[in-house]
Amino acid sequence: MQIALSRIFPFLSWWPLVNRQTLRADLLAGLTGAVIVLPQGVAFATIAGLPPVYGLYTAMVTPIIAGLFGSSRHLISGPTTAISIVVFSTVSNHATPGTQEFVEMALTLTFFAGLYQLIFGLARLGSLVNFVSHTVVIGFTAGAAILIATSQLKHVLGIPIPTGHSFTDIWVVVFESLGKINYTVLGVALVTLVVALLVKKFVPKLPNLLIGMIAGSIVAYYLGGEAAGLKMIGTIPSDLPPFSAPDVSFDTLQEIGANAFAVALLGLIEAVSISRAIASKSHQRIDGNQEFIGQGLSNIVGSFFSSYAGSGSFTRSGINYAAGAVTPMSAIFAAVMLLLIILLIAPLMSYLPIAAMGGVIMLVAYNLIDFHHIGKILKVSKNETAILLITFFSTLFLELEFAIYMGVLSSLLLFLSRTSMPDIINLAPDPESPKNAFTNIARKPLMQCPQLKIIRIDNAIYFGSLNHIQKALNRIVDKEGIKHILVVGTGIGFVDIAGGEMLVQEAQRLKAMGGGLYFCKNKKAVMEFLVRAHIVDEIGPENFFADKKEAIATIFAKLDKDKCSNCTARVFHECKLDQVQTNESELQAKGASA
Repeated sequence: MQIALSRIFPFLSWWPLVNRQTLRADLLAGLTGAVIVLPQGVAFATIAGLPPVYGLYTAMVTPIIAGLFGSSRHLISGPTTAISIVVFSTVSNHATPGTQEFVEMALTLTFFAGLYQLIFGLARLGSLVNFVSHTVVIGFTAGAAILIATSQLKHVLGIPIPTGHSFTDIWVVVFESLGKINYTVLGVALVTLVVALLVKKFVPKLPNLLIGMIAGSIVAYYLGGEAAGLKMIGTIPSDLPPFSAPDVSFDTLQEIGANAFAVALLGLIEAVSISRAIASKSHQRIDGNQEFIGQGLSNIVGSFFSSYAGSGSFTRSGINYAAGAVTPMSAIFAAVMLLLIILLIAPLMSYLPIAAMGGVIMLVAYNLIDFHHIGKILKVSKNETAILLITFFSTLFLELEFAIYMGVLSSLLLFLSRTSMPDIINLAPDPESPKNAFTNIARKPLMQCPQLKIIRIDNAIYFGSLNHIQKALNRIVDKEGIKHILVVGTGIGFVDIAGGEMLVQEAQRLKAMGGGLYFCKNKKAVMEFLVRAHIVDEIGPENFFADKKEAIATIFAKLDKDKCSNCTARVFHECKLDQVQTNESELQAKGASA
């Protein structure tokens, strides 16, 4: 009963973890997150072509639903840069940005995107995230961290950088404007960063990021504030999310359905990638299906409370984890705190310098980079290094969703390359083993039967590996002159239709030559497929064996006895028994002639 309820209400699985200590940690993390999301919500809504207050509405509603119904304990959902850009480019084709029509269309787009996400989750398509390898996540995280840090350069250095510039353009502007750095702004950012680092090192139980921002605000006040060129957050709207009614008609779905699908996919890629990136540090297990459901419900519910499409935020999730959050209560606290800030102390928040915010975000971006695993990947695997670099540079120079696509594509290509050339191990009986166990001759030099080749195929026999396996079988026949081949099936994970047809073809070819293709110790699932696909019938049931002893005894009877009589290898028990029988026959023949 408890398990069934946890599937419907996933927050029941982490609710027992909540106690006084976790509530305190989550409250402090939530307060930090609420302060961070204030300027971001305004900025992201502006990017999306919506009135600024809609970014704050999204930051109030979305994280609560996603936190309750998702699987990550640290993911903070809400407005993001990538989603905001896609919303703007999509809805601006149907309405003028900033208008009521534009707002209604954006909320409708959000509803349908959430509906797609919910359907994906209920259909158990969360396993699709398994194609996003850990290396892809690390490369994506590192690239996103640099993008986040780059986006804060104008706030940290005080250099005017126009919005909409690419990663490369921003750095070009920075290098060209080094003489224009506002050292007052830089000083506030550095004070914030240094104080946060010192608090983290010497008093780790305190909210270092929040204390760093307070320190930066105090320094900004004494340096002259706005008169010294320090920009503040400014006036924050003090409204609660009003009820809204998206247009859920079929005609609207036809009009923006494809766009909503793209928003849904991007949101899921962001949310799950960020969840896994944070989970790699917190050692939590992420349920992709539940994350899909959580994101879908958050957007569906949000669309009825003036919230536009949201997803997981790298910055806020990183801050949430770094600030010591333990459970999703931190996301709920962040949303409630944001609401209280807007209602009660919005005027005071207007004095928070953006430079201090930039310093904190720069620190968070640095902490997102997994230097340990990056170094390990670079040292251990060239293939994984290629995937890491492709994902990393794609994140920097391509659209965010395409970076994930490139990483996944490169991972799949590497996987296909590996599985298309499975290891084919040559085996031989080990006379020193009690049961004459088959042993890899590459590890231990052993005599092999000149008439029977024993191999093990260590991977799937499917359309991608057929050419490699057929070439190996042909080499055995053509170069070694062996036409009896026994395949030990312990390493075969699965066989597809094309693989089964190839086995039939090779078995018939060997049979026509007077030999045969035999199988022993196949896995249950593989054997069931071969029977169901009539592969066993076409090859011949007599060529399939449950164990090697039965296989060797049957195949040995089919070998050329003239060759056996002159063979010195005698690797099987049957060879020795046959030799004894031959010697006895010769002695009897000599006795009779005498």
